[in-house]
Order: sequence, then structure tokens, then C-alpha cells
Amino acid sequence: MERPRLLKIWADPNQRPGLGRKTVLGVALLAWGLFVALQGWWVLAPAPGVQSGARVVEIPAYHGVLDVARRLERAGVIRTPLGFVVLSALRGTARSLKAGEYEIPQNATTLLILSLLEDGKVRKHTVLFPEGATVQDLARLLEAERLASAEEVLRLAWDPSFLRTLGVEAESLEGYIFPDTYQFIKGMTTEEMLARMVQRFREQVTAEIVARAAAKGLTLHQLLTLASIIEKEAVAPQELRLISAVFWNRLRREMPLQADPTVQYAVGKERRALTRADLQVNSPFNTYRLPGLPPAPIASPGKAAILAALEPAQVNYLYFVAAGDDRRHHFSVTLEEHNSAVARYRIARTK
Repeated sequence: MERPRLLKIWADPNQRPGLGRKTVLGVALLAWGLFVALQGWWVLAPAPGVQSGARVVEIPAYHGVLDVARRLERAGVIRTPLGFVVLSALRGTARSLKAGEYEIPQNATTLLILSLLEDGKVRKHTVLFPEGATVQDLARLLEAERLASAEEVLRLAWDPSFLRTLGVEAESLEGYIFPDTYQFIKGMTTEEMLARMVQRFREQVTAEIVARAAAKGLTLHQLLTLASIIEKEAVAPQELRLISAVFWNRLRREMPLQADPTVQYAVGKERRALTRADLQVNSPFNTYRLPGLPPAPIASPGKAAILAALEPAQVNYLYFVAAGDDRRHHFSVTLEEHNSAVARYRIARTK
């Protein structure tokens, strides 16, 4: 029995394969076009994670471009790892992306994020180390910024071998870290950060300052020690040279400095009232019991305090006491005048 002609047409081996290839090719081209268009849109459109604000992403060292892309996707700052990889390959930067901590701006596109990693525009942490701050304060600051552990900062600050590499002839970095605003990046070692701060100190405390200290009979270490006490005692800048004068006058008379901040440093009572027991503590930093300067700085003095230590005011004051809530001071020449000022201060404080 003869088959229907229509079936013969569809069964023709010379026609069926040709029509199939065209159909499959057309579908494939359409699908590829849609895929490329979608990838292009994903590359150009900000990801959901940065539409509401900036994001911080850390890119570890020695990660390949695909690992970097996946990390960015997990952080929600790009939509497509493939688009990121292809884009970096087209730009020839797939092997040169830089590790570090990046702050991805709000509404950043994949292209912008790739540019950040290409240029190594890592996030900078601003660390303010103020006048009168201690190494303990610095340790807390760096740990709060997640730049270093407080334990590591303190270990290095008292490490003799590390101090030698910095040229610091002291038992610690106390007083040798210059108060300033610093910018650090994640990935810097603790050694690098401390070295930068000591280098700033070298730039500010010049050879001319060291020579002036020597002319007054002070080593650099003694200058910093005196300046650190002046820094901790003074609140108003105009009082720096007056307080310096009091301490110089006492040193010349071989009188104990009787500086509360040195005892607070010894007993760990920063800016807190001292007890009678505190004033009797057996410590080389107790300037109520021992005459002369303590063995080391108690904080980092600023440039103004260092210059005040070199240029005391020309006055005969031997005493001072806080005169009010603003912590300014009343200065006295005699003990009787000083005791009267102390009594007035105590009465005012009880009101």
C-alpha cells in the first residue's frame, strides 16, 4: 500500500536535517543574544546590595579573578560573577586586581567596582592620635578600627629589638609616637603603622629642638618626659609655658614636681581623682615622693608642649591648682597663697 505523499515530504532525509540546523541555530543565537544582553544589563546596573548605601568588602591576597567575583557577588555588590570575569578579561586586568579593603560606593556598577580593584583604591582608616594620648590609648584605637590587636601593639611598643630598628633609645614607645591624624589601610602590619608614627615624630622633633634641649641640660628623653607632664596638666594652651615654669622652678630647687598625672600613670587612673594611698604608691613615677623627673614620658606630648618645655614663662610660680570646671589653674608663688587657692577651689566644688 502506497504511503501518503505528506509523510514522504517530512521523511525526506535531504530536507529534515537542514530545517533542524537552521531552527536550532536560530534558537541558539536568540538565547545567546538574550544571555549577553542580560549579562550586559547586570554589569551596567547597580546590584541590590549597593542601592541603599555603600558597602565594605575585603579582597584577600592571592585570590583569582573568579574567586574575587564570587566574593563580590556574596557581598551583594555585583549581580553576575561571569560578567565581572569577562569584563576584566576584556580589559586585560584579570591577573592584576589588587587585594585590600574596599568601600564600594552607593549605586556602584560592576565597571566602577572593577576600576577600584584595578587601581587599588583601598579604604583608608583615619586614626586620630591626640596630644596627651598614651600607647594604651593607641592600642585601643587601632583595635577599634580592626587594624591591629591591642595586645600586638603593646607587645611591640615594649619590644627592645623593635625599638632598636626605629632608633628609639628608651624602654618603650611612650612619648615617641607623635600626636597627629594618620591614615592607615587594612593589611598594613603593626610594625609599619608604628614606624610611620615614629617617623612623624622624627619629622617634628628636629635636630634643632634636640640641640636646644641639650643647651638646657636635657636629653631628648628628658625633654619628652617633661613635655608629657606639661601636656597632661594643661588644658588651656596659654597655660603651657606657665606650667612649664612651675616645673622648671621646682626642678632647680630640687622640689618634688607633685604632678598628679604621673601618679595617675603609675596606678592606672587616667584623669581620675587620686586617693591618699595612691600618693604613697611605691613607683618611680610617683613625683609626690621622689624629686626630679620620672624615668620616662607618661604620654605623647604635642609640638606646643615640647616647645613650652624649652621656653618656660619668666615667672616665679611654684604651685598651681585647678581653678574651676574649665580646669584652668590658679598659680601661686608661696605655699600660703597656694593653700588659700586650694581652699577656695574646694569650697567652690561643694556648691
